[in-house]
Amino acid sequence: MELIFSSASSTILLSHLLVISALFCSTKALVKLPPNETVPAVIVFGDSIVDAGNNNDLQTLIRCNFLPYGQDFDGGLPTGRFCNGKIPSDLVAEELGIKDTVPAYLDPTLKPQDLTTGVTFASGGTGYDPLTPKLVSVIPLSDQLDHFKEYIGKLKDVVGEERTNFILAKSLFLVVAGSDDIANTYFVLRARKLQYDIPAYTDLMVNSATNFFKELYALGARRIGVFSAPPIGCVPSQRTLAGGIERECAEDYNVAARLFNEKLSAALNSLETSMPDGKFVYIDIYNPLLDLTENPQKYGFEVANKGCCGTGNIEVAVLCNKLSPSTCTDVSKYIFWDSYHPTEKAYRALVNPLLQKCVSKFF
Repeated sequence: MELIFSSASSTILLSHLLVISALFCSTKALVKLPPNETVPAVIVFGDSIVDAGNNNDLQTLIRCNFLPYGQDFDGGLPTGRFCNGKIPSDLVAEELGIKDTVPAYLDPTLKPQDLTTGVTFASGGTGYDPLTPKLVSVIPLSDQLDHFKEYIGKLKDVVGEERTNFILAKSLFLVVAGSDDIANTYFVLRARKLQYDIPAYTDLMVNSATNFFKELYALGARRIGVFSAPPIGCVPSQRTLAGGIERECAEDYNVAARLFNEKLSAALNSLETSMPDGKFVYIDIYNPLLDLTENPQKYGFEVANKGCCGTGNIEVAVLCNKLSPSTCTDVSKYIFWDSYHPTEKAYRALVNPLLQKCVSKFF
């Protein structure tokens, strides 16, 4: 007997199959959620810390879809993650038991079922300041929002409008940006330095960030976690460029990061007050990463001021490649993979405690 499905009934059937598939394929959750709560997907915006390959086909120097990047990723595959292995968005999805990795939205191999459990729209080199992505030819947050709108349309085609609205309302949205604004746009390239002092520039960043969070909310996001700026003056490249002959932490970079973080935290509190059905959670990465770099032995590391790739002083993105001299033999000793981005081991040391601490704030 021949079975004929209407487009509506086939959409409903596909929706149920995808939900069942997601349930059976999800990894074991390590973080305990409150009773009767769920997080169906992790949806990510921002910069290279959470870019899983969206920059791969861009005409930019901020790319990493080549070895030694990804040498410790599944199959030793350089996917476009700025790391030797997994990045924070992958680890969050893993800890929540959703899936092992969060793929790049622009990945040409992305499957319809990947949409239901989350993707990353992040682009290495971008920032809250609209000038930041222009300077290095990467995807601005405004375009990441456009991709998100497109994603919502595709999700509706896969699981229908009701399930899509549920996914948007219950998913964990992560935003990671700010370090490229401070390190690159303001200090290294000095593109805003004549125009703004640090207090004024951090105001610009926070105003732009706040508008972005409001747009996310307007599109259906309700659980929004925002990473603070890190102690950017302590990453190896900034030590090399601005830390003097001893390569100490560049304190002016860190002062800017702390001022931005104060303002960002206050802005998120204000949004939560004005939009009571939204959860806007400030996630402090500054202090945990500073403690990691100041006390590496406490966390099982030996090297805190250099990256594993090449000399470890300056190599990042296209400068960290398979021709780089003397890439380290034991990455587990290093906090930083290249001169800007932590190793998977360092991310694991940071993400699990942060998630345990913050998860209750989303409910």
